[in-house]
Amino acid sequence: MVCPIPMGWGPTANPDARKTLIKALSGKRTFEYLYDSGNSWCHRIKVKKILPAIACPQVPYCIDGANACPPEDVGGGLGYKQILEAMTNPDHPAYKAMVEWHGDFFDPAAFECANVNPWLKRIKV
Repeated sequence: MVCPIPMGWGPTANPDARKTLIKALSGKRTFEYLYDSGNSWCHRIKVKKILPAIACPQVPYCIDGANACPPEDVGGGLGYKQILEAMTNPDHPAYKAMVEWHGDFFDPAAFECANVNPWLKRIKV
């Protein structure tokens, strides 16, 4: 997957032109989201189901997902790969230093909506 790197900030936002995600996607169900252009974290997001607003206790709201987000400031995909190699192997020479840097054991397969939704609730939409 190749995510385009923005060359500038783009056009000025117009708050009166706000749209729902579904309207902005113009019928597409899959889109790419670039987080932290300096490290090129590109995500492919697929809208699987549209629920009525009454079904969600808040907006935005996560109903499913997979895997943990990489720790902040790991240096992109290559840095994340190196950290995973160290943090998932207690015999790795950098294991202890990485766990200390992260502050705890890191499970790359962990994902819980119960942990995501309180974070999403802080987002002002």
